[in-house]
Amino acid sequence: MNIYEKLGVRQYINAWATLTMYGGSIMPDEVVAAMAEASRSYVDILELHKKAGDYIARLTHNEAAFISNGAAAAMVVAAAAVVAGDDQGRRDMLPMSEGRNEIVVSRAGRVGYDFAIKTGGGKIVAYGDDEKATEEQLEAAITPNTAAIFMFYFEHRMGNQPSFEAQVKIAKKRGVYLIVDAAAQLPAKENLWRFTRGGADLAIFSGGKGLRGPQGSGLIVGRRDLIERIAAIASPNPGLARPLKVSKEDIVGLMTAVRLFMEADEDAVIADYERQVARVVSAFDGYVGVEVARSFPSEAGQPMPRAQIKLLPGAFAADAAGIYERLKACRPAVLVAVRDDSLFVNPQTLLKGEIDIVITKLRETLDAARRA
Repeated sequence: MNIYEKLGVRQYINAWATLTMYGGSIMPDEVVAAMAEASRSYVDILELHKKAGDYIARLTHNEAAFISNGAAAAMVVAAAAVVAGDDQGRRDMLPMSEGRNEIVVSRAGRVGYDFAIKTGGGKIVAYGDDEKATEEQLEAAITPNTAAIFMFYFEHRMGNQPSFEAQVKIAKKRGVYLIVDAAAQLPAKENLWRFTRGGADLAIFSGGKGLRGPQGSGLIVGRRDLIERIAAIASPNPGLARPLKVSKEDIVGLMTAVRLFMEADEDAVIADYERQVARVVSAFDGYVGVEVARSFPSEAGQPMPRAQIKLLPGAFAADAAGIYERLKACRPAVLVAVRDDSLFVNPQTLLKGEIDIVITKLRETLDAARRA
């Protein structure tokens, strides 16, 4: 029995996505080995942070980098860095802040975890409405108290807010920072430097999603002066971010994961995803009661395919949400994404051979739910 079986915790075959609530991603053996090696020595955490950050910056074509305790924690320390600046007195006040503390965010692009901006001392100023935000509304939202524009980047949702290029232009014109949260936007590999080279001051990524590093890790890349501010605010320093501790194991683990991610043949990885999606499409082509097709891009807008299985009206004694629940109750349990009347199979999170199990469990579940 493994540790989860001993605890009675259900394990899943994940054909959904790199979701935090289900453990992010599976780390490669080399990352696990590096973390185990890191656990066997004492080191100066500040020195390790600096040298690991410099190493990642070189790998990712950035000026500087910092490993945080998850992407949400990266938002906290990034907000703190632009609100408090180099003023130790302002740092000591955090999360209380005054003066130039406003962080401008598109209301149409907001996400549930942007509370982290307020945790870091930022005052969120939302512009536009829930459906659309314009460049004119962004300009109007910027005041003398604005510290930064914060953009939540999803490739397929950028049509309802000013483009990245437009936000860069406005930030430069108005003399405020631009921070991009691109937590789930890997692949594409080039996103690790595309935003910063394109004019963003900082870009944030999850360490436990596409990078396949420790789930509790995040990555911030960008301007050296801002990264140095973040390092001065972050743990193990006392103050606001002391609870957001990053272990030596996580630092080494993410550093290793970034190296492996940069070394990987991205085209070959995507081609493998395409093969798995094609297998699902082939397996359900002609299956009575469904329409199956390749769907692109992924739910987070990444340039990756998924298989979409649309349930036809009246064909089954359960809707898509009901089929999802039945799959979760299988042995082994399977996770898929659900939207409206469709199930989606995402190969990104599947281990070798698991696509066959997913196809089998889908067919068994749909067979059992078929109306006579």
